[in-house]
Amino acid sequence: MSEKKSSAIRLTTHPGVISHPIQWGKEAAKDRGPIIATMTNIGDRNAIGTHSGAYSVYRALAIAGKALDPDHKADLTNTAPAEAIGPHAQWFDPKKIVSLDPWGAMISEKFGDLLAKGVDIKPTIAVTKAHINMPELKDAITAGRLIPDGEILKKNGDVTVTKAAIEPVWFLPGIAERFGCSEAELRQVLFQQTGGMFPELVTRHDLEVFLPPIGGLTIYFFGDVSKVGNREVPISMRIHDECNGSDVFGSDICTCRPYLTHGIEICIESAQKGGTGVIVYNRKEGRALGEVTKFLVYNARKRQEGGDRADTYFHRTECVAGVQDMRFQQLMPDVVHWLGITKIDRFASMSDMKFNALTQSGIEVMERVAIPDDLVPQDASVEMEAKKAAGYFTAGKVMSKEELASVKGRALDE
Repeated sequence: MSEKKSSAIRLTTHPGVISHPIQWGKEAAKDRGPIIATMTNIGDRNAIGTHSGAYSVYRALAIAGKALDPDHKADLTNTAPAEAIGPHAQWFDPKKIVSLDPWGAMISEKFGDLLAKGVDIKPTIAVTKAHINMPELKDAITAGRLIPDGEILKKNGDVTVTKAAIEPVWFLPGIAERFGCSEAELRQVLFQQTGGMFPELVTRHDLEVFLPPIGGLTIYFFGDVSKVGNREVPISMRIHDECNGSDVFGSDICTCRPYLTHGIEICIESAQKGGTGVIVYNRKEGRALGEVTKFLVYNARKRQEGGDRADTYFHRTECVAGVQDMRFQQLMPDVVHWLGITKIDRFASMSDMKFNALTQSGIEVMERVAIPDDLVPQDASVEMEAKKAAGYFTAGKVMSKEELASVKGRALDE
């Protein structure tokens, strides 16, 4: 990288002729246009932000440390999806999908001519094959709840899956509509609250697509992927929001990992019966408040007078974060629409917010599956009872405020 090139800093670009305009929701990929957010061909850019979400900062470090050529273009040979997904009718409805690029896995297939001309277009979705293995699945086999079939579930607990990774791609007019604000207000707040990271949010209103520096999501498919979206084929689903402490390290203050593994269990059951199963794993650590805030809340809950209590569960979060939850499920149904799903037969979730978001977007939920009581860790009863009282689905009793005060967790020093 030359000294002359490295010293030139472009603060923003200005409206002009867009080489490859984006017409969100067009039925043909060519008409919709590619998403171009790379820096190698600045004149071709038609989107604000950059690829790889939160990992874009690591790319900057790699370039600054001279480990990566800033003009590197990905060689996409042999990177095509391991399974075909779509297109589905929902891809062509600009109100159904606003937070991801439905064509993001088909870059080579749909825009090969532009790639051949040197236009730097990157996939925002990748689909591959894999195996997963979790101790809880072996426990389910031992208990007789799951029976290995040799294909989907092996005797050693291995599960054959297809998985897809998705980076966020936001159509700003659609995002604004989902959150009930004007596009101008959305752009201004995004610009301000990211410390002015993306000036084009306020200088380039002709660019309607934004790739935000946040985490994306991963989908795990159980069974025949081609059957997903077929209303005649039963599907079980768990839409899970990241919880590193529980999901990875087994913290027992919440039900996240138990509910995740329970969701995987019913997905395996569905696939073994000829249906399908889908786990959606969203990167929204700590209700999208972040892990630092989450740990601060843990301290506040356990150190308050009377210790951790179900009746103050949400209040303690508000005291620290100013809000109970920032996951805001308005964007969550997009991935379900991307899969062509219009009906979920078994939905492994007690969340009223997730259920309402799905049904309000036109997706039928036939059965809501609560986590079995014997899978709820003792210390997580504070969270569980508080959520039930706040509107989470349950077939059991909802405690009164007085009863909630008696549900307590362990103290901080235990």
